[in-house]
Amino acid sequence: MATSTSTALKVLTPELPRPFPRNTNPPIAYGNERELGAAIARSGVPRSTLFVTTKTSAKPSETIATAFERSLSLLGLDYVDLYLIHHPFHSTTPEEHRAKWAEMEALKESGRAMSIGVSNYLPEHLEHLLGAKYPPVINQIEYHPYLQHGDLVAWHKEKGIAVAAYGPLTAITKVPGGPVDPVYEKLAKKYGVETGLVALRWCLDQGIVTLTTSGNEQRLKAYQRALPSFKLTPTEVKEISEAGKEKNYRGFWTHRIGKDDWR
Repeated sequence: MATSTSTALKVLTPELPRPFPRNTNPPIAYGNERELGAAIARSGVPRSTLFVTTKTSAKPSETIATAFERSLSLLGLDYVDLYLIHHPFHSTTPEEHRAKWAEMEALKESGRAMSIGVSNYLPEHLEHLLGAKYPPVINQIEYHPYLQHGDLVAWHKEKGIAVAAYGPLTAITKVPGGPVDPVYEKLAKKYGVETGLVALRWCLDQGIVTLTTSGNEQRLKAYQRALPSFKLTPTEVKEISEAGKEKNYRGFWTHRIGKDDWR
């Protein structure tokens, strides 16, 4: 599904309960909700075949309900499939975190947000929400070989929270020439694919929902065709992981997270 700003692709893992064939992800920070809504209206594609996700920054100056109503209006939709809190930095106390989450739960109970989750949260933030009636179903985080977050993925699996990776191509697009490059290239040659597909499979083969964006519709279609054609072995996944540990890089939220904090 194309918009005036970008085309978004989500690759859903089998562990998720509703693996939709089309998936759009228009965070308000990208400013493309209006364009996405117009594209959906023009497409003629049945709403039931789309999985639409958007986010709120949970600003202290407005309620989450107000932000959500604005998003629905811009999208021209009656509901979204997944609504996320974009980051945890809106609150400083457990009580504030729980109060914001209670607003999210109200949206779920209204039926207008089918599922609710978070983005860029660490365990110290999520711990405040685990006892909620509707705990977060997913946490969307920057994830690639140079930012593996220690045991964060394993912690999520233990708590029953799915992980979605954004920026999975970072080692290729933002910091090329690093220690994972030779491993990517070796595996790309073995499977007859480009290195970007190896990078995406590294996430997928860990059971992680994997997101990437592109303005090139043909590239996205090529990804969709090629990704199901091969899988990395556990040994190959580990080889990429070990190479990635030789370098650290964070591309997002550097103004909020310490330069040496790799959680």
